[in-house]
Amino acid sequence: MSVVVEDLGKNMSKMVVTIAADKLEKALNKAYNKQKGQISMPGFRKGKVPRYLIEKTYGPEVFYEDATNILVREEYPAAYDESGLDIVSQPEIDIVQIEKGKDFIFEAVVAVRPEVELGEYKGVTVTKIDVEVTDEEVDAEINKELEKNSRTISVDRAAENGDVLKIDFEGYMDGEQFENGTAEDFDLELGSHSFVGTFEEQLIGAKKGEDVEVNVTFPEEYQAKELAGKDAMFKVHVKDVKATELPKLDDEFVQDVDADCDTVDDYKKKIKENLTKSKETEATRAKEDEAVAKIVDDSKMDVPEPMIEGQIQQMMQEFSQRLAMQGMSFEQYMQFSGMNEEKFKEQAKPEALKRISTSLVLEKIADVEKIEVSEEEVEEKMKEISASYGMEFEEFKKIIPETEKENIKKDVAIGKAVDLVMENAKEKKATKKKTTAKKDTEKKDTEKKTTAKKTTTKKAATKKDTEKKETAKKTTAKKTTTKKTTTKKTTAKKETKKED
Repeated sequence: MSVVVEDLGKNMSKMVVTIAADKLEKALNKAYNKQKGQISMPGFRKGKVPRYLIEKTYGPEVFYEDATNILVREEYPAAYDESGLDIVSQPEIDIVQIEKGKDFIFEAVVAVRPEVELGEYKGVTVTKIDVEVTDEEVDAEINKELEKNSRTISVDRAAENGDVLKIDFEGYMDGEQFENGTAEDFDLELGSHSFVGTFEEQLIGAKKGEDVEVNVTFPEEYQAKELAGKDAMFKVHVKDVKATELPKLDDEFVQDVDADCDTVDDYKKKIKENLTKSKETEATRAKEDEAVAKIVDDSKMDVPEPMIEGQIQQMMQEFSQRLAMQGMSFEQYMQFSGMNEEKFKEQAKPEALKRISTSLVLEKIADVEKIEVSEEEVEEKMKEISASYGMEFEEFKKIIPETEKENIKKDVAIGKAVDLVMENAKEKKATKKKTTAKKDTEKKDTEKKTTAKKTTTKKAATKKDTEKKETAKKTTAKKTTTKKTTTKKTTAKKETKKED
């Protein structure tokens, strides 16, 4: 194998990989063995047709696609190592040459880790945050606990905003049902704005057992083009109307929900202590976010688009998993929210860039400061993770791959980099804005405190693929459709992403 690397600029590189003809022949034979069971010809039993006869009948190209996938999957890890590149994206594969008796040549265009020019990261100024807990906040927290212990009861009345309706519905357009417009036993909270247009508003006032016709107009930019801008009618059958009933706040309730408290006053005191700790934790995180954001803004890096696209894909997967836990598919969410994949990606892009930039900057600080992570620190972090999954630590150690251990080590280093930044940070009080009362008769100005808006910077550690041979199993170029031509693009699915 030979690998020639070409710098394409903007942190993009191209690897031209040449593989010996004998390896191509082996891959073609593997492809033949994989397919021969499905091939039959007159005079031969299925699976017994000789390869040369199949190639003579259908052309040697009949095995090129599978052979390509086999070769890329097997050879890309070695090409990755030989290139010396720090790759942070999936490779885009282009087959340059595939022909019996000749070397197999493919190109892989990849994004490489960008260099970071750090700004000032010591002595960053952060806003001091008030962590005082008010009585109103205590009451609000208690109300959450009351709601948590509430019960949902069926009510024999007209549906109100906030009620949950169990419904069956069928969507029609021009008298015909349309795809993905039908569901049974769907729990819909009125006022949640889960459905398009005024769907939910038209169900206010409905009672159990009633049938309601709901008319909506899909947005002009609706993701399903066949529905965009069109009127639709839904036949909705209300199977149940449910409302929430809260328990009474008294000593008996307190003793049920908290074994450490006997009275309502005890409970309120404990809630206040917990809220104070929570506010202190949130304040620490907010100051960390503010400091890191300032350092990122003061640093320079050129993040390649494929790296951002990879992070967006990961965010979409995370979002899909959260939806699945709520019993909804990503496609259904797109349908009923009026969102489409392109719009979702557009909205997710700033956050994706923020995650990547944050990781790159913190990793650079860890590198510059020569931050080291001990095996004990890695194990301590692993214990936290195993506990969060309810697993025994020793069992967890057996199943966790080496690549994930490297990611944990990187996470610990990033955490230590944040600690270093905060040890050197300077706190300042939040500025106050004066607002003048509108009425001329008011003599005094009112002062309104502005609270630093909380942002949550996700410390997404970029991932170094230390087990390329393992992850190479994902490199199968499923989109490759190699015919008689020798140049056809495909996207290999090898995970070489460095970010979380």
